[in-house]
Amino acid sequence: FSLWDYGVFGLMLLISTGIGLFHGLARGGQKTSEDFFTGGRRMSALPVGLSLSASFMSAIQVLGVPAEAFRYGAKFLWMCMAQLINTLLTAQLFLPVFYRLGLTSTYEYLERRFSRSVRLCGTLQYVVATMLYTGIVIYAPALILNQVTGLDIWASLLSTGVICTFYTTIGGMKAVIWTDVFQVFVMLSGFIAIIIRGSLLVGGPAKVLGIAANGSRVNLADFNPDPRSRYTVWTFLLGGTLVWLSMYGVNQAQVQRYVACRTEREAKMALLVNQVGLFCIVSSAVACGLVMFALYRDCDPLLAGAIAAPDQYMPYLVLDIFETTPGVPGLFLACAYSGTLSTASTSINAMAAVTVEDFVKPRLPSLSPRKLTLISKGLCECPPAGPCYSSLARAMLCQALPRYPHPHPRPVPQGVLGGLAAGFALSLWVAVGATLYPPSAATMGVLPSSGALCPPLNGTGANGTALPTPLGDPPEPTRPAVLGDFYSMSYLYYGALGTLSTVGVGVLLSSLPGEL
Repeated sequence: FSLWDYGVFGLMLLISTGIGLFHGLARGGQKTSEDFFTGGRRMSALPVGLSLSASFMSAIQVLGVPAEAFRYGAKFLWMCMAQLINTLLTAQLFLPVFYRLGLTSTYEYLERRFSRSVRLCGTLQYVVATMLYTGIVIYAPALILNQVTGLDIWASLLSTGVICTFYTTIGGMKAVIWTDVFQVFVMLSGFIAIIIRGSLLVGGPAKVLGIAANGSRVNLADFNPDPRSRYTVWTFLLGGTLVWLSMYGVNQAQVQRYVACRTEREAKMALLVNQVGLFCIVSSAVACGLVMFALYRDCDPLLAGAIAAPDQYMPYLVLDIFETTPGVPGLFLACAYSGTLSTASTSINAMAAVTVEDFVKPRLPSLSPRKLTLISKGLCECPPAGPCYSSLARAMLCQALPRYPHPHPRPVPQGVLGGLAAGFALSLWVAVGATLYPPSAATMGVLPSSGALCPPLNGTGANGTALPTPLGDPPEPTRPAVLGDFYSMSYLYYGALGTLSTVGVGVLLSSLPGEL
């Protein structure tokens, strides 16, 4: 890691901070909490759409999507189709409701439709889950920085939190959106650099596709109905659509940005811009995975013991192919950090928004706009403490809020809360079970890779072709036979499982005669 690499990485952080300062000081800064949380509802479609794309792609996706394409093939591109379905449904079903009501907090809708207790439960679960997820998002690039530079992980976590908190607190939603726009192009630049360099080393894009096809990585026509297979057309179109519908349809961080647009039409256009941005980012990440397979088709770094886990594929690739090219490893680090900063800044602003709208305003209705703005900025400095301390925690499944059909005759608050509890409990059970009893690589559909040309490791080489499990994944533990298939379910079905159980139990409880 050279001075050029540090310079490129530092420039990205400097520009991100500068954007926050500009929007914090321009035109007198934010005068009201609405200015701070929604940019005064005067944003245009292009920056909002790109911001939606940027915050979806955290460092977890920057590292994970290429690795998943390496292990499972190009069928990950079906994610783009699921996102398109999600975009159309959100634009027609959810966006008009939130936009026309003029809500800043999505959970205010729950109080209007059900009760205040339902609203507070929704807000609380959102804040807790978002803090945990943001912690994991911040930890991922900190680990990369530690591996390539030796910087202490906690120092990296602290610096990331400080920078992100600074420009979010100073500039509010405008700073978050415009910084995201810049970070989208940083992410794409990192991916494109890897694709170009890797393709040239292999012999061109056609050679990459040929090698990938021979290795069964060009596998878009995978219609396997087995729900245990990690990625198929059905896991994306059925499971993935519901997962991302909860994120774009009702998630506070996403809704808060598209209601910041000037008009409802601009908000719908922002969703379409987001779709284009996601397609570019996801397809670039998948292309990186195929290039990686073409380069390491005869020596999987995981089989060779060069890396310990799949999320280390990308850092290994970058340091390998750009060893003599100063500045590019720094660009990749900036790429990963851009994903983290965009996701973390959005989460911080969203958590502050729901706290002000759902807890502060109802109890202190007489606060002046200036005091509310100061409280809003102060709250933006508090949430990062939670993610930093929870950054080593395992991921918890964030359960989507219930979406009961409007024609239902009597949706009672007790039924809604019961449904939420049932959905959360079932989803948590499956997630914990899958962690304790992980499915095998063969069950998930991991494609074979080769270690035939790997150099000897401690005197014994990794020869032949195998699923990359001997050094990468722990052996499958013994688990109850009756639950084996249940725990092996693709994670993309967790959202569908939670949503259906939440809605089903909620409707059932609401339909019971008498008081619950």
